[in-house]
Order: sequence, then C-alpha cells, then structure tokens
Amino acid sequence: HNLWVQNVEGYYGSVLLLVGEEIHNVSRHPSASHLLVYSAEQELAPYAFASTQMLLQKAKECEGICFIAHPTERNHAQGSTISGAPWTDWPVEGITGLELWNYTSEFKDLLWGALPAAFYTHFPSWGMRGPRKTTLRLWDELLNKGQHLAALGNADAQPLHYRIGGQEAYLSYVYLFRCVNTHILTNGPLTGDLSQDKQLLYEALWAGRTWVGYDLPHSTRGFSFTARSGSARATVGEELKRLGAVTLEVKLPAKGEIRLLRNGKLIRRASDTELHYTSAEAGVYRVEVTRRFRGLRVGWIFSSPIYIS
Repeated sequence: HNLWVQNVEGYYGSVLLLVGEEIHNVSRHPSASHLLVYSAEQELAPYAFASTQMLLQKAKECEGICFIAHPTERNHAQGSTISGAPWTDWPVEGITGLELWNYTSEFKDLLWGALPAAFYTHFPSWGMRGPRKTTLRLWDELLNKGQHLAALGNADAQPLHYRIGGQEAYLSYVYLFRCVNTHILTNGPLTGDLSQDKQLLYEALWAGRTWVGYDLPHSTRGFSFTARSGSARATVGEELKRLGAVTLEVKLPAKGEIRLLRNGKLIRRASDTELHYTSAEAGVYRVEVTRRFRGLRVGWIFSSPIYIS
C-alpha cells in the first residue's frame, strides 16, 4: 500500500514477480477508494492527496493500468479490528477494470462474531461463495453505460491478523495463492526474459483479456469464451463487429453451471463443459460459472466481457 518497491522484479525459479502498487489517500478517514496500479514504473501515492482523478490522470501519463480495488467492501463486526474501504469517488474515468473478487475481503465478511471467526479461520472454504452481488451489479451498471471494464481477482494476501471478541483470525499466503486468481491470455508464450514477458503480460492485462478463477475447487486453466461472426473472431476483453449472426462458445476444463449474460441479463444457461449460443443482437456478453464444492454451489469462473457491435 502506497509504496512502489524497486529492484525486485524478475524470475524467482518459475515465478515471475512484477511490482504494482495499491494507492489511496491515507489522510482520509474512514479509508476509501483504493486503486490498484500496474506498469506505472514510478511512485504515485503522493498524487492521491490531491484527488483520485488526479491520481488516475498521472497514472495514465505513466501508462499505468488501473483497477478499482474491492469496490463495494463494507465495514464489519463492531468491536473488531476489521474495517472496509469501498470505492466512493464517482464518477470515475481512466480505469481498466474492477476487482470483482477479493478473497481476503470476502473472508472478512464471515467474521461477524467470535464463533464464526474461530470456525472460518480453520475452514475458510466452507464460507466462500463468490464475488459480492453488489460488485457484480455495479460492474453491469458501468458496462451498460458504455465503459469497457475488465475483470480482476485477487488473494489480497497480507500478513494481517483480525481480532474479534478476543478471537484472532487470519489466512496464510500458502492457502490464499491457491484460491482466487486472475488468468491472463497473452499474445504468445512466456519466454523467461523479464522485459519481454513483462510486456506480454501488461499488454494482455491492459486489453482486459482476463478471467477470474476460483482455482481451489478445480483449476480454471483451459477456460475459453469466444465469439465468431463470419471471419471475425473475438475473445474476452475484445470487440467484435457483426458480419451477420454471432456464435458464442464457452468451454470449461470441467463440468459447471454456465450462465451467459448480455447487458447483465441471463440469456442462456447450461450444466455442462460447453455452451453454444447464436445471436443477432449487439451487446456486452460475459460468462459466470458456478461449481459444486464441499456440498456448496460456489462461484468458479467470471470472464471479462466480449463487446459485440
């Protein structure tokens, strides 16, 4: 938070580490409007003191990629150390997308008392269901206003301990990194070269070629969502100009409950590994998938939209 760390980017074994920054006005109480900034390559936190729009403008000048963090987060149990930080600075311009699912933020929603805190600290997956409905509604509302906004998912891994009625609650890094992730479709395979791979990843992130995957129940690698019209083809984050009817296709790495939405409204559902749909209508199309996990139906995949005109 509010610190751009230098001289640590690179490959650590098979893991590529790139540095971003979560920025907000630290003098503001209660805390609000946290912005995730990638690829800016400089410290931007001081600009948050002027205004959020000033911060976004400076990030744009630095070719930064900006996502709103936990946009509908709320405050939690009284007498606890847990506080929320929703996004409150509307309207907003210059963002790439929204953080749809923040795993640690959702975990905090479960800590409404000492007993649930004790239980969910040891069995967090029993309470995790998916992104907040308020966040999904906000996303659709902004998309319907013509904004192009990609989906982002995060562990929000932090060495923080929350105290509720004397009960301490926390999640480990090892556990969190197995849960909610952002999957990115690059224009080519990673090469092992920091500079080249950094460009590949940030180009895909900026374009919104992403989906949010809850990889604990089952890996979401292999998911695809595409649209075809004549010889034109598009995938998540991309635009498609109709040359007639449009065929949309969803493929999953395992069976799930697939929901295809246009402009935020459900238009087709399938319980399978695939869904096919043909339409002549323009609109913003996106996919949600749920899956059974430990006896519960949980959110599994949330795609960035395909924009059809």
